[in-house]
Amino acid sequence: MDEKPIALVTGANKGLGKEVARQLGKRGLRVYLGSRNWTRGEEAAAALIAEGLDVVPVQIDVTNDESVTAVVQEIQRQHGRLDVLVNNAGVLVARPAFEITSTEMKETYDTNVFAVVRMVHAMLPLLQASKRPRIVNIASTTASLTLASDPTTMFGREDTIVAYASSKAAVTMLTVQYANAFRRSAAHTHIKINTATPGYIATDLNNFSGNRTVEEGSRIVIHLATLPDDGPSGGFFNDTGSVPW
Repeated sequence: MDEKPIALVTGANKGLGKEVARQLGKRGLRVYLGSRNWTRGEEAAAALIAEGLDVVPVQIDVTNDESVTAVVQEIQRQHGRLDVLVNNAGVLVARPAFEITSTEMKETYDTNVFAVVRMVHAMLPLLQASKRPRIVNIASTTASLTLASDPTTMFGREDTIVAYASSKAAVTMLTVQYANAFRRSAAHTHIKINTATPGYIATDLNNFSGNRTVEEGSRIVIHLATLPDDGPSGGFFNDTGSVPW
């Protein structure tokens, strides 16, 4: 088996996911670059390979059990373990609170919440087989109930991202629950799981209106993906420290 650390990043054909794949590759990991669209994923991987990085494109639809299982089987055949899982794939529906529909909520949660559970559940045996497994779930500062409840903050004045913000708040709770379970299980206690918010980064998710670069946003993700054995688990972090729940 290859001793080089193995990572899987979902939604990695562009934006934050691609930059996370790049930075992990620069740190000597073999990165499986996950993309729902095969052509876009292949192109993104080719660009990173051209930079001298060890990147393997994989087609994965995180909302589909069969698609996820196929990737599990591929990584199992090639390596027998997974050292880093970055759950980055996500969607954002910008709709005023009075107009959001249950259909839009369901579609958002399918990708942003249920897919996280699907990925962790499916990849758990591979993560368990790793000596230092790390899971990083990508959330958003908008998931902070503390900040969203404060009318003096930009988050306290936001009412057009009901689906997105609430789904990312759910991701932070999923992270806590998994961390609690891992701590209580001798077979899983070596698995660390945390939530990262990259901040307001400029990507097509927000029509490139963000005031931070993907390079800046990737820092906390890489930090949590490469935590030492005494690092935290179950936390919610940005690149300045803990984010209030």
